[in-house]
Amino acid sequence: GGWYCFNRENCDTRYDTMRRLMSSREWPATRVGTGILSSQPEENPHWWNANMVFIPYCSSDVWSGASSKSEKNEYAFMGALIIQEVIKELVGKGLSTAKVLLLAGSSAGGTGVLLNVDRVAEQLEEMGYQGIQVRGLADSGWFLDNKQYRRTDCIDTITCAPTEAIRRGIRYWNGIVPERCKLQFKEGEEWNCFFGYKIYPTLRCPVFVVQWLFDEAQLTVDNVHLTGQPVQEGQWLYIQNLGRELRNTLKDVSASFAPACLSHEIITRNHWTDIQVKGTSLPRALHCWDRSLHESNKNGKAPLKGCPIHLIDSCPWPHCNPSCPTIRDQFTGQEMNVIQFLMHMGFDVQKMAQQQGLEPSKLLGMLSSGS
Repeated sequence: GGWYCFNRENCDTRYDTMRRLMSSREWPATRVGTGILSSQPEENPHWWNANMVFIPYCSSDVWSGASSKSEKNEYAFMGALIIQEVIKELVGKGLSTAKVLLLAGSSAGGTGVLLNVDRVAEQLEEMGYQGIQVRGLADSGWFLDNKQYRRTDCIDTITCAPTEAIRRGIRYWNGIVPERCKLQFKEGEEWNCFFGYKIYPTLRCPVFVVQWLFDEAQLTVDNVHLTGQPVQEGQWLYIQNLGRELRNTLKDVSASFAPACLSHEIITRNHWTDIQVKGTSLPRALHCWDRSLHESNKNGKAPLKGCPIHLIDSCPWPHCNPSCPTIRDQFTGQEMNVIQFLMHMGFDVQKMAQQQGLEPSKLLGMLSSGS
């Protein structure tokens, strides 16, 4: 993951300020795998012993580009080609005998999974490896092309509405979207395929979607900035509505994990085992998904009892799930509990209690227990 840039100016800025996202020159020689990349069983209960390959992001094109450096464009955008080359190289390193290949990514990398998972499956089939089941795990890459809270002109990556940024980006990167998705939209409308709920129904490979209901990157592009000032009522309603919209788009996603938290990215965080939805942790849900795919391959049986894979919080506001990651005050660095956080956001407990027909103390109790 790591956003993207979509024109000469903001790619120049990115090169000056975030060089590690555009060049490998300053990459560390080694990295320690955390979360799903950890080799410690207590941090990564089901896949600690898997073969893992980490592909850093330096193409700035949501893993979609296919353009080399030219007279016209002095940056190369080769995200889609990088993935294909990595697959080609891995076949000679043991991938050819794999039963399952899981393509996983966070943020822009999560969107990259949605854009590339079917192409990887096709590539392996064309190379003669039909036996490898290709699957996707998209973390924090399921964005909405909703209306921004405040409309802003498309100046830089952060202020530009996602649809406009991607529209410009595809042209700049010579971006590739999967054929089956492309066919759903008119020419020039390929940007639609960067949005999870539009591309997902066209995918052939099984994909597990992990998405915070109140994703910080989504709020940023929607121009909701939680800076420690109390949130205005309009913002508060916007945030709650965002959670509802997101929940709706995940209704028909058979394998999903969507906690009602304000956060961004999870699978490579070392606390990824702590977050639960309806009593199930993410590693457990992924394990259930893995087993369900394994079982259905054998005999198409009903889903496993007590092993859920469709987990979406139903409570309506950020951090109403008590297992959410800790929030810190952006200015003081102090940890906050749910009630402090809501007060800090300008949440009016009295008023909310009235609306719900509850005593304020009862509402506070419910908030802190996450019910």
